[in-house]
Amino acid sequence: MPQPEKGLRGRPPRPEEDVRRALLQSAMDVLLESGYEAATMEAIARRAGVAKKTAYRHAENRQELIGLAVRQWTDGYAPSMQMDPQDTGDVAQALRTILENICTQVLSETAVRVFRLLTTEFPGKQELLDSYQRNGIERGQMLLSGWLEKQSRKGLLHAPEPAVLAKAILAMAVAEPLRQMALGMKHPLPEGSVAAHLDACMDVLSLLIVRPDSPSLAG
Repeated sequence: MPQPEKGLRGRPPRPEEDVRRALLQSAMDVLLESGYEAATMEAIARRAGVAKKTAYRHAENRQELIGLAVRQWTDGYAPSMQMDPQDTGDVAQALRTILENICTQVLSETAVRVFRLLTTEFPGKQELLDSYQRNGIERGQMLLSGWLEKQSRKGLLHAPEPAVLAKAILAMAVAEPLRQMALGMKHPLPEGSVAAHLDACMDVLSLLIVRPDSPSLAG
């Protein structure tokens, strides 16, 4: 278990959660400002104001450390998956809220800049792409799939293949606004907005995932 970072003489040790937060922020800052090659453990630690050995207590290498930074996005909306709707009207609103929370994280300026970086060629791209895929896209699909499966078991929506549906929903809700933001056609969140886009997504989803014995999910 990581130990608190020792402070300077006469100062209390730096809280471990503060150290972790600083390292993850530093990892993103160095990555986006200087590129993946420059995002060494030494450079990340220096930017965070900690010793290199401290960075290695939190991650084995830069790929893992940047992966943890990406994972923060899914951590940010994971609590939404605890929503427990009780009827078909509630499940539609819950799904809308979940998608809003997902977009808040993955359509932020930082997330859009990482996506834009991944559309270019650079040494180590596959390594970074693997971390992005595993900690961002795949984990997000897994979280949403689990929630959809639970609601399907409760009889609130029609999701015979939750994993497939989760991929389709995220592609519908996130992929197009992300593309437009990466191209500079729209502003990232929170400056920009995806409210109208999500409204249109929900109009389609209310038709696709309504149970055969239910009139509508739109309520």
